[in-house]
Amino acid sequence: MSDNSGTRGLWGGLRVAVLALLWGSTFLWIELALRGLSPLQVTFARCVLGALVLVVACYTTRHRLPTGVAAWRHIVVAAFFCNALPFALFSVGQQTVDSGLAGVLNATTPLWSIALGLALGSERGLRPVRLAGLLLGFTGTIVIFAPWQMTGGTGWGALAILGAAASYAVAFTYMGRALVRRGTPTISLSAAQLVAASGLTAVAVPIGGLESIDPGPTVLVAAVVLSVFCTAITFHLTYRIINDEGATNAAVVGYLLPVVSVLLGAVVLGEDLSVRVVLGMAVVLVGVGLSRRQGAAVAAAEAVAAAEEPAVEESATPGLAPALRSVDAEPTPEDRPAEAPRPLLEKTR
Repeated sequence: MSDNSGTRGLWGGLRVAVLALLWGSTFLWIELALRGLSPLQVTFARCVLGALVLVVACYTTRHRLPTGVAAWRHIVVAAFFCNALPFALFSVGQQTVDSGLAGVLNATTPLWSIALGLALGSERGLRPVRLAGLLLGFTGTIVIFAPWQMTGGTGWGALAILGAAASYAVAFTYMGRALVRRGTPTISLSAAQLVAASGLTAVAVPIGGLESIDPGPTVLVAAVVLSVFCTAITFHLTYRIINDEGATNAAVVGYLLPVVSVLLGAVVLGEDLSVRVVLGMAVVLVGVGLSRRQGAAVAAAEAVAAAEEPAVEESATPGLAPALRSVDAEPTPEDRPAEAPRPLLEKTR
């Protein structure tokens, strides 16, 4: 029993580390892709290749894309705020902002989520600790942003990245209300969402994405890694962690992202780290940590609920299918309970 729990804990920690590395390296790959592609070209490639991976995984795991006008209307809205808009803003912002700083600014997404919840009235009874975390996090953002120092392109780039983080907060709120747990497998929603994002981005490409490109080896590798690993696979690694270990453990990834992005930016790209940025990053991380704190009873209940959920069987399909299998997949005909036999003398009315 203890061996099994220890093994599960080891694999859970490994998945968190892999997800943090993939997600945190997003900003490094964007930086490299921008050396030969325009921001909209990077966004378009990211959406199209990511959609291709998820659509293949969707049909490989015997699922289908959602149908119905209402479902696709919600998917298009989610694709705009969760994919097309923030992907473009990150690419635009990183033309003048280092990848490490971009990762730190992206860590403000939970803070924007709380602020949005307060504005919409869904965040009620905000505890003093979480409120202090919210204020502290935004204070750290101001320290990093340093509006008294940033001018021109650098200032606008930082604003674009903050806008992307806020867009994620809007998207997560909308998806939680309109898409999640509505009976559609997650793999189907994710694939459809990136398909919709590809269409939205394709409309914008003629506006600012027709510049000549320089498809060198580094640029091509960066675009592929960004699309496949940092866009498609990370979606479902996140869902698997939430399914197996609860949302509290999945939130740990959010604390690791800026650390990964800053370290990769400094080691791989040779980006400078000023004392002000390091101090601001520390303040942001402390603020995010406080804002995500839950009471002991809530955390315990979540852990119990996650432990009691039945394990999801892995797909037997080789390749990417097991990693991308939906955590709330529809039951197969063999899994559905048989109908009880009707009495022979029952009369139909």
